[in-house]
Amino acid sequence: MKEHILVIDDEAGIRESLTGILEDEGFETSTAASGEEALKSFSSQTPDLVMLDVWLPGMDGLETLRKIREISDVPVIMISGHGNIDLAVKACHGGAYDFMEKPLSLENVLLRVRMTLEQVRLREENIHLKSVYGKSSEMVGKSRIMEQLRTLIDSAAPSNGRVLILGESGSGKELVARLLHSGSPRAENPFIEVNCAAIPQELIESELFGHEKGSFTGALERKRGKFELADKGTLFLDEIGDMSLTTQAKVLRVIETQQFQRVGGSKTIKVDVRIVSATNKDLELEIQKAAFREDLYYRLNVIPIHVPPLRYRKDDIPLLAEYFLKILGSQYGRKPKKLSSSAIEALTSYNWPGNIREFKNVMERIMILNTKEVLEAADIQLVTGTQNNKSDYFAMSTLKEARAAFETDFISARLKENSWNISRTADELGIERSNLHRKLKALGISVP
Repeated sequence: MKEHILVIDDEAGIRESLTGILEDEGFETSTAASGEEALKSFSSQTPDLVMLDVWLPGMDGLETLRKIREISDVPVIMISGHGNIDLAVKACHGGAYDFMEKPLSLENVLLRVRMTLEQVRLREENIHLKSVYGKSSEMVGKSRIMEQLRTLIDSAAPSNGRVLILGESGSGKELVARLLHSGSPRAENPFIEVNCAAIPQELIESELFGHEKGSFTGALERKRGKFELADKGTLFLDEIGDMSLTTQAKVLRVIETQQFQRVGGSKTIKVDVRIVSATNKDLELEIQKAAFREDLYYRLNVIPIHVPPLRYRKDDIPLLAEYFLKILGSQYGRKPKKLSSSAIEALTSYNWPGNIREFKNVMERIMILNTKEVLEAADIQLVTGTQNNKSDYFAMSTLKEARAAFETDFISARLKENSWNISRTADELGIERSNLHRKLKALGISVP
């Protein structure tokens, strides 16, 4: 769907020039020669953006802006051939997104329009995420270890101190980061997430710091980076242990100075960002291996928070099961299932190597595939694959046989957690990649 831009200007030549430029770039446009005419058009269609001349006959631009604000929060860019600082300040106080002076250049008009629309999209996305996570991001559990975690989050959230969240894959580190943000004075500002492991190393600097048009092949327009988008809010650097040493050095400098330059740019950009980072790696071990900077570690690790794996808080499993079955039942339009005592015992006897992520997936699988209202142990064992696990180890005749079976199950589970990524699995297991390959061959584990 094309974005619709309303141009309000009493000069026909300006209206024609702007609509021509914008339509060539794929926007839908409409025009008005006065504030009164523009306000009438709002009754039939609200535009995605308004370009509004300050000097208009009858109702002037600032009064038109005030009237627009009474009926809509559509972004407005003010334009004037007689602009001055006082006028710009008045326009911004009146709710304008931006202020441009005539003569208007093609490149500047398109840049300002795109940046304004991008800001609006980000604001709407942020509001949506807050509504979604505000309802579903609940830390479930009453075990002692979870009460301690809640207390630590409540203490750390109101501060500006940098937080390093440590924990196994799938244990809920992102949820902790969001709770830290929502409990902070920055809660009304953006929460921006960067998965450092998911972005190719050659693109991560552009992702973090942004880039200027033409700074590299494929940079067709200016892009704001995550640090800039997170200004006044929180930047969550997930999987920080997978960041390259080169990028680590640049992130360290930004943390120290709170300023940076876009890739290919010369302008220094200042930001006010709280850094929350997370990793499933042992960063002290990574430092010994010269894979992580010690100075960055101490900058990030002002407040360490350890998120426990699910196997350390099995008392919470019945509550978690009830919570997820209720949420998923609502999502799929089905009545929440109930758990028999044998089903709860089956859930708590499993060690959940994939932690909360695996637990939620199992609950979703049950909700989709199982038609029973009350679940038994066999239903749980069927989806967790535990029918032949623990009991079979003890049924085996030799230690060598049991150890081989356990290693097969354990390594297979870790590989599935890491989407069959050999290098990452080897890191988690604390062995060399070549050793893991030999293990896979010896145990007969095939990687898709």
